[in-house]
Amino acid sequence: MPPSIILLSTTTFLLLLIPHSTTSPLPLQFNEAPAFRNGKDCPPQIKNHPFSTTNTKNHEDATTIHIAMTLDYSSPYLRGSIAAILSVLQHATCPENTFFHFITTTHSNTFNSLNNTITSTFPYLNFELYYFNPSKVNHLISTSIRSALDQPLNYARIYLSNLLPSHINRIIYLDSDLIVVDDIFKLWKIELNDHPIGAPEYCLANFTMYFTSRFWSTHWSKLFKKSNSKACYFNTGVMVLDLEKWRIMGYTKRLEYWMRVQKMYRIYELGSLPPFLLVFAGDVQGVEHRWNQHGLGGDNLEGLCRNLHPGPVSLLHWSGKGKPWLRLDSKKPCPLDSLWAPYDLFKHESLFSDS
Repeated sequence: MPPSIILLSTTTFLLLLIPHSTTSPLPLQFNEAPAFRNGKDCPPQIKNHPFSTTNTKNHEDATTIHIAMTLDYSSPYLRGSIAAILSVLQHATCPENTFFHFITTTHSNTFNSLNNTITSTFPYLNFELYYFNPSKVNHLISTSIRSALDQPLNYARIYLSNLLPSHINRIIYLDSDLIVVDDIFKLWKIELNDHPIGAPEYCLANFTMYFTSRFWSTHWSKLFKKSNSKACYFNTGVMVLDLEKWRIMGYTKRLEYWMRVQKMYRIYELGSLPPFLLVFAGDVQGVEHRWNQHGLGGDNLEGLCRNLHPGPVSLLHWSGKGKPWLRLDSKKPCPLDSLWAPYDLFKHESLFSDS
């Protein structure tokens, strides 16, 4: 019998020449950010590590703004996160009093590499990196209309009260696809008035689009018909959280409950947003809309570009399918993507240079 002949396409042949590796993908590389210093009227910078037992609650609350973000080392979203960090620092009156809490599913050697990436990009940044184990939430995640919404890291915000040190009682949570163009202290200092969450609310939103017909045909729909509350939509990409109240009221368990219901009955099609609406809608402290001009991602498949909402702007949020870094790289940006570009520290020629 003659030997078998296998025909390989040019693309396949070239792929075979590339050595396979079990290590993580090549990391993104970034330019070093400038050092941002406090203004003359800033309160004294904390000299000790913010997690030191010598720091009192009052001292910490008076001087430190805590911000939580997720970092995905193997994803282009890291590029968005770096831009978001830079935007916060650049517009903060007291950048040295800002402390970042980064959550990642990266572990082992890659965890150290991520830590080094942040340190080399922001040498003066106050931050801590936390590992979030995907097994904590994998069994609770249901498939949604977009695979990006099904990643464990997208659910890490539910567990901030457990992940962060217990003496941290307030946190600003920020998504990776946004930039801040105002002093973050203005958002930090809002009064929550005994509400667990502060966020821009949209009370004219149609709630039927966030849940399936099965949900609306059951007793669960009565949650949005309480006479003593007005359930409004809010975007979970920008939130001020009262972690002390969160721990006392057991909100993590409440959110997990609705994820289990979703597993059994399929009551919504989106990712982590509907459980937040079920647990918190009607119990949110409204924040000015300027702090989440969301939806700027539009519909990337259709090439739809969104405009800003009417009114002032403190934060631009590219929620939706289209991300500014992808559209800029493809040379098909939306007009507002030019506002994101100045915060992009990505080294475009770092991996494939002619030198």
